[in-house]
Amino acid sequence: MTLAELLRRAAPWAAAVYAVFMALTAFWPTPVDQDAHASIQHILWVLHKYGMPHAINYSVVEFTANIALFVPVGLLVVAYFGIERWWLGFAAGFAASATIEFGQLIFLAERFPSIADVVANTTGAILGTVLALLVLTLWGERAMAVETAAA
Repeated sequence: MTLAELLRRAAPWAAAVYAVFMALTAFWPTPVDQDAHASIQHILWVLHKYGMPHAINYSVVEFTANIALFVPVGLLVVAYFGIERWWLGFAAGFAASATIEFGQLIFLAERFPSIADVVANTTGAILGTVLALLVLTLWGERAMAVETAAA
């Protein structure tokens, strides 16, 4: 079984777990970082005290976390649909993010939907797509080299 086949078989299961996690995170009635906000601010204050640039603030941390949160979207989409349909990773990230933000706008008064979140989330999906393409391409080239050497 090739890496691509293994990933394609595992992707739906991983996507199901990820989707449950994302649904809980995205549609929790209050912001998921609400209880951690003060702690994160304190950690940033300490890091600033020891020389971390002040440009790295809570907004940057939140934006970066949104990027990281959506990297699996690109990875899972490429793992399941293959490198030929890589563009679905971008599209799925944007569609999922826009749906989440719209849902928060309509149904969750305590949440704060934003275009910045859509940008960050889509960026994460793009990074995940590119990472998956690199891994599958490099792994495929390595496998072909091993097969050629064995022949």
